[in-house]
Amino acid sequence: MMLSKFRSLQKVERAGVVAVIRGYSQENSYKTAKACIAGGVTAIELAFTSPNTDITIKQLSKEYENTNVVIGAGTVLDSATARIAIIAGAQFIVSPSFNKETAKTCNLYDIPYIPGCFSPTEVQQALTYGADVIKIFPSSIVGQKIISEIHGPFPYVNVMPSGGVSLENINKWFENGAYVVGVGGSLVGPGLKDDYIQVKHNAEAFHAKLQRIESNVVYAS
Repeated sequence: MMLSKFRSLQKVERAGVVAVIRGYSQENSYKTAKACIAGGVTAIELAFTSPNTDITIKQLSKEYENTNVVIGAGTVLDSATARIAIIAGAQFIVSPSFNKETAKTCNLYDIPYIPGCFSPTEVQQALTYGADVIKIFPSSIVGQKIISEIHGPFPYVNVMPSGGVSLENINKWFENGAYVVGVGGSLVGPGLKDDYIQVKHNAEAFHAKLQRIESNVVYAS
């Protein structure tokens, strides 16, 4: 078993929420990520549409080495970008779509790959190339029932909805079988206005909601 990949996936699953951060500057991305972590959201996806994302990944990865925090890269469109992110310290790679060469690079470096898929054909192709989690994006278009529909032909697949997940509907995503959820604007949106205190408050609210969801699952079982 490749333990580094297993440990990264374990951290992502335990986090429950992946904060999707698209900062307007290197400092903004960094401070937004710090606010999320301070609020209890410990899985961070730093989008490569932000300036100097690899530097931010490197900085945060060093700061939170050997902790429960897991730092990943998002909006990774090709193999070259994936390699840059991995060398910087990214512990998981997220893409808006599936790319064969990116999958191969992640497999080579023992890093979880989470590609965006929208059809059974895409899901099957991603799984064939070793994708560890399937991202449904944008999930707001298809709704929560898409997870149970995917689990029909692919009962074993780990699904991460992203796009449209909020504090109000997060429980519905998990009730329908989400492995983990990706959350952007409703969590980190205030960061674009440098309101990092509100980002922390949002993260605390998501963390508390997750704890309630997990308690209900344990109690029900």
